[in-house]
Amino acid sequence: METIKVIDAEKQSTIKARDTKKQRKKITWKAIKQQKLLVALSIPFVIWLAIFAYAPLVGWLVAFQNYRPQNGFFASEWVGFEHFRVLFNDSLFYTALKNTIGMGGLGLIFGTSSAIVFALLLNELRFTRFKKITQTISYLPHFVSWVVVANLVTTVLSNSGVVNNLLQAVNLIDAPINFMARPGMFWGIVTSAEVWKSTGWNAIIYLAAMTAISEEMYEAATVDGASRLQKMWHITLPSIKPIIVLLLIMSIGNIINIGFERQMLLGNNIVADAAIVIEKYALDYGIGMFRYSFGTAIGIFKSAISITLIFTFNAIAKKTSDISIM
Repeated sequence: METIKVIDAEKQSTIKARDTKKQRKKITWKAIKQQKLLVALSIPFVIWLAIFAYAPLVGWLVAFQNYRPQNGFFASEWVGFEHFRVLFNDSLFYTALKNTIGMGGLGLIFGTSSAIVFALLLNELRFTRFKKITQTISYLPHFVSWVVVANLVTTVLSNSGVVNNLLQAVNLIDAPINFMARPGMFWGIVTSAEVWKSTGWNAIIYLAAMTAISEEMYEAATVDGASRLQKMWHITLPSIKPIIVLLLIMSIGNIINIGFERQMLLGNNIVADAAIVIEKYALDYGIGMFRYSFGTAIGIFKSAISITLIFTFNAIAKKTSDISIM
């Protein structure tokens, strides 16, 4: 289809990005004076960031001490990289790291893809009232506490729950499956719960990006006889590609910061090895055992991995698609 090839948004955006690529403008006093009002408005936020985000980084020095609250910050014994050596020699740490990256990666892949697909489907709906109702319903799980979600998941997957009853009704299984006692299923259960809870909310940004797409592109494709699927593939997806890439870069940086609430609430002693993650490890074997220096060392490791991931994937995105966050 010749017209679709001509209006292919992905090719157009790539050509435009390459043709209009310019050197970064140097910051001069003249430019600052022209933007003095915006600079003045940004100062309070810069101060807030310095106080609450960067000043606390001084506490990272605790990781290089045998910190004791009674001795204070400056009187504690300095031990260098001892806590990092203990951390990297602990086999449980690598189990927690594997689980964190595994569940974080699954959440990133299925969470992002489900939000994009859901946004595409909503964007194609022509019944405005039904579309609004669907959007509202899809947002609601985001505001539900993980405590409630964990109870719902546990009930649904119990031996007498809906899933087992349905599987038995269609003769797929002869006896109920104890899903919550299967370590091999735990990652999938956590990921499914996360996708159900966050898909509607994550789709908001993609839907907003789709509203900025020119209707002329869709009209031209319609005249050429393109189907809805072809419009989505050749127009909608390429047009929101910058948003997808930017959100992916930021999400990849948080792949190791997945929290521990869902793992703690959905886990049990049987699946403990599959449920432990970095933050739960830091809580139990760091702060929970009054090993403040050890817990700080874990936090530094997490931050280092996050920064490395962001810079790495930002460089890859910049080189392959001319899209980056820095």
